[in-house]
Order: sequence, then structure tokens, then C-alpha cells
Amino acid sequence: MKPNSVIRHILPMVWLFALLASDVFAHPHAFIVDRMTIVFDDQGMAGIRIQWNFDEFFSGMLAEDYDRDHDGRFSPEEVAVLKKEAFDNLAEYGYFSHIKIAGKPFPVKFVKNFEAVLEQGKMAYSFFIPCHVKATDRIKEIRIAQYDTTYYSAILYSESKPIVIENADGFEVTHKLAENPDETYYFEMLHPVEAVIRFRKVS
Repeated sequence: MKPNSVIRHILPMVWLFALLASDVFAHPHAFIVDRMTIVFDDQGMAGIRIQWNFDEFFSGMLAEDYDRDHDGRFSPEEVAVLKKEAFDNLAEYGYFSHIKIAGKPFPVKFVKNFEAVLEQGKMAYSFFIPCHVKATDRIKEIRIAQYDTTYYSAILYSESKPIVIENADGFEVTHKLAENPDETYYFEMLHPVEAVIRFRKVS
């Protein structure tokens, strides 16, 4: 085989390898600090309130695009546009929320009470995931993980009170964060960290 022919055969393979390597080892473009509030009502668990605090760089990008009057905060009209263009599409990814109830997946198809806040150049989203689980005398277990399977966004739990329990009078509730070694994402390189919530009615 002539040298030029060899090069013609090798170059496409080199290009393909470089492309795959760049995908596999691509770093996140957004960093999110996550805090979740487990909300109870008189029946049991009612849902999860999520708060995402974005890094300064990504916050600046969102502010540049959606703080149209550049006053350093979001008006209700600006929030509505941001929600439509930079949040609603996350429904395709389950809002980066992976929930299991007694070991069975609970797909997150919609959320409510979306808010976006811009303060001192930092962005925060908050929204509520309805997830009704009736309490009984027996312990119920809910596992909640927040992660982007594409790893475009890296979601980290807040160092200060990553899990908050709200309105849980009348229930015995325990919670912890734990890595799940049995599940992986992003080319099987990462294990999700789950909030493990267990609760039952107080007799």
C-alpha cells in the first residue's frame, strides 16, 4: 500500500478517536449546587422542592440573555421568557431528577412553582416536584438523585443542609446521602449520589 493511501486510511480513524475522546472526557459546562426539601402533608410525602444555585460563569450567561433591561434582577416577564427558553426543555431529561419509590422508577414528567432569582450576579432556580407517597405504619423508602446523564451540567449537593425535611410532624423520618455503586451514568464512569428518605407514621 502506498504511503498516501495509508495516510488516507489512518487519518479518519485518528479523527474519530479524537472525537470520541473529546466526548468521553468533556468537562461540565455548568456547575450547580443542589438543595432539596422533602415536603410532607397530612397524608405523607407530598413532593420535593428543588433549589439549584448556578456557578458565576453560567449565571453570567443566563443574565446576559434574559436580564433584558440589565437591572441585575429578573422581572416576572423576564422569568417567563427564561422558563420557556432555558428550563422547560429539561422535561426531556426528567429535570435531572431520578426518583425511585420502593425500588421502582418514578418518572418526573412535570414540575410546578418555578422561580428564577438573580442576586449579586448569581442565578438560582427553584421548582417543586409533586410526588405523593402515603405514609403507613410500615417504612416507605424513596431514593432521589439529581444528575445530568450527559454531564454537561455537574450537580453537587450543598455542603450546608443538602436535605431539609418540612412539615413532617406526625411522621418518623430519616434521611442520608449515599453513593449508589450499582448504577452508573456518563459512559459508566460516574455513580449517582442519592438522597435516601425513609418514613412512616408515628403510632
